[in-house]
Amino acid sequence: MSHPDGHICPGGDEIMQTPYYLIDKSRLLPNLEKIAWLREQSGAKALLALKCFATWSVFDMMSEYMDGTTSSSLFEVKLGREKFPGETHAYSVAWAPEEIDEVLASSDKVIFNTANQLRRFEEVSRGHTRGLRVNPGVSTSDFDLADPSRPFSRLGEHAPEDIEPVADLISGFMFHNNCENADFERFDAMLGMIEQRFGHLIRRMDWISLGGGIHFTGEGYPLDKLAERLKRFAGQNEVQVYLEPGEAAITNSTTLEVSVLDTMFNGKNLAIVDSSIEAHMLDLLIYRESATMQESGEQEWMICGKSCLAGDIFGEFRFPEALKPGDRLSIDDAAGYTMVKKNWFNGVQMPSIAVRELDGTERLVRSFTYEDFAAALS
Repeated sequence: MSHPDGHICPGGDEIMQTPYYLIDKSRLLPNLEKIAWLREQSGAKALLALKCFATWSVFDMMSEYMDGTTSSSLFEVKLGREKFPGETHAYSVAWAPEEIDEVLASSDKVIFNTANQLRRFEEVSRGHTRGLRVNPGVSTSDFDLADPSRPFSRLGEHAPEDIEPVADLISGFMFHNNCENADFERFDAMLGMIEQRFGHLIRRMDWISLGGGIHFTGEGYPLDKLAERLKRFAGQNEVQVYLEPGEAAITNSTTLEVSVLDTMFNGKNLAIVDSSIEAHMLDLLIYRESATMQESGEQEWMICGKSCLAGDIFGEFRFPEALKPGDRLSIDDAAGYTMVKKNWFNGVQMPSIAVRELDGTERLVRSFTYEDFAAALS
């Protein structure tokens, strides 16, 4: 197996065939412990955002530190209810009439994206705990593609006067306007703006979700300040606060283990591996970002995916010696928005999923075959 520090290993007989995602529980645990501490100190509840990470093989561990799940679709609602003990919150940008009954049967709370959706399903959802997404018009996203407060955004109601007429039909709001926000002061300022603009409506509610995108498990984040701010917000408004961590729950917990298949030189040293960003780490391509890897040495190599897409490139990294076919590489931070987005482009072998237990033992929990590829088509 590859070394835990992510450096390359010689090729040869391997216990587990690449490519595969390796979830390391010893690296997942510190995130979960910070979540548990924040829950205890602030009184806020924490729901795993399944849109980011839905690998249920580790839900038994995660559920010991979190309160449940939140979703973006019927299938995620059902997965949360079936696989993750605790509360199941059901949110979608738009619910379809043919799925609403199953959504309600599989959830504890249903959150509507607009007042129109709330009105449309008011009768069938009567008696269910209901909420409404509110768009405060400010966010921390650096990417227009991911900015919930971009111009003409469809993500939530943005005007208090449009919310007021339906406020008595719901008991809570969901605000989701943070995105990889590691700046507590920025979070604090935006929450203050939310209170100023929507405070009179918030105080009529029983619960408020502040969504995900708060990078509070990151190194050096002032967790004590966040706990105090959340506790104060809950107390002043007399509401139960929910957070919806996705990346914060699983950051730095998982690697994508790959092998070098071929090398060449074309102005740069190139190494082709048995994986693909287009198929297996799609966010790198979407947001034009580089993968991360533990680096050492002076030799620079561009790590390339094996699909036919010319720009299928993981990034450029330094190694202590020349790469060669059979060498093993570990791509870091491969949990969030990876496994939930993986696809069968080019028919590239789908990475298996493995778990490294706290005692260091590794187990294969899922592998994929040609039959899975064929079944995904028609």
